[in-house]
Amino acid sequence: MKMPLVNVHGPDDVRIDQVDIPEPGDDDVLVKVSLCGICGSDLGYIRMGGLGGTQPMPLGHELVGTVAALGENVGSLSAGDRVVINPMANANAIGNGGPEGGFAPFLQVRGVARDPRALLKVPDTLPSEHAALVEPLSVALHGCHKGQAKQGDRVVVFGAGPIGLSAIVALRYLGVSDIVAVDLSEFRLSIARQLGATTIQAQTDLAAALMEHQGRTDLMGMSVPNTDLYLETTGAGPVFEQITSLAKTGARVVVLGLHKAPVSFDLVNLLMRELVVTGSMAYDNEFSDVISMLSRGDIDVSPLISHCLPLSKFTEALALAGDISTAAKVLIDCQQ
Repeated sequence: MKMPLVNVHGPDDVRIDQVDIPEPGDDDVLVKVSLCGICGSDLGYIRMGGLGGTQPMPLGHELVGTVAALGENVGSLSAGDRVVINPMANANAIGNGGPEGGFAPFLQVRGVARDPRALLKVPDTLPSEHAALVEPLSVALHGCHKGQAKQGDRVVVFGAGPIGLSAIVALRYLGVSDIVAVDLSEFRLSIARQLGATTIQAQTDLAAALMEHQGRTDLMGMSVPNTDLYLETTGAGPVFEQITSLAKTGARVVVLGLHKAPVSFDLVNLLMRELVVTGSMAYDNEFSDVISMLSRGDIDVSPLISHCLPLSKFTEALALAGDISTAAKVLIDCQQ
């Protein structure tokens, strides 16, 4: 039998192809995909024409579904279990250059018998819309862990896209209450406010605005914002440069945004401010923490989701996902 699968065939060439429904091997699991979110990296892969490995390259890595069939060596799951997928477990690279992708009605997850962390159960009480956010929330929580975010910190999140908004949720989960989000999009800033952040329009005098919201401190006779931690989620070089010129002595800076071009970094700023600059890529063991956080329901993550469209309207969904004035996280219903 055949099914639709979203593939990248070349730069700006994305298609819904008809492919065979996979049959799981002895160590594998076949997942019936409920929802899959469009990630900023998906938009980047489409522009680039894929990652140069599997051609065409399947897309989709932020997903929730139900176990449809299991290989005989898989003992950790049962048919009907609701699961989220760790796309990078077992080097599967699902939707990230590997041979499988989540924008399809069914997905083969290889090697689950060897590494059960490839699929994690989610409670029946957790809505699928929220479970589909586990992967991006894990990215954000990992960045917060790398930045050693803790209660009492004053934190600024640059960028209110899906990862920046997810970072606000992760910070609140870690007990941080003083959170400022900076973005150009008033639509996305409105979501940041719903999630519990104070917001600043990026075109304002940021130094003055941050000192108003988070206080000021002295740096060699200059007044600078008293911000403890900066999370850079935009991938824009000028934003990183601005952060390093604003930061106080000992401030922590975590880079979560994908920078596609070299960035100018004045090492004098690093030196005299004693900055701690850290990169954060994907996640380690944050999936379980995020599932627990969502299951408790202490933080309403519904504002993160702006649209849900059927797989048959994937092209329209892509256009929405790229419009910062009207969209946050766009989900795809892979059964329609």
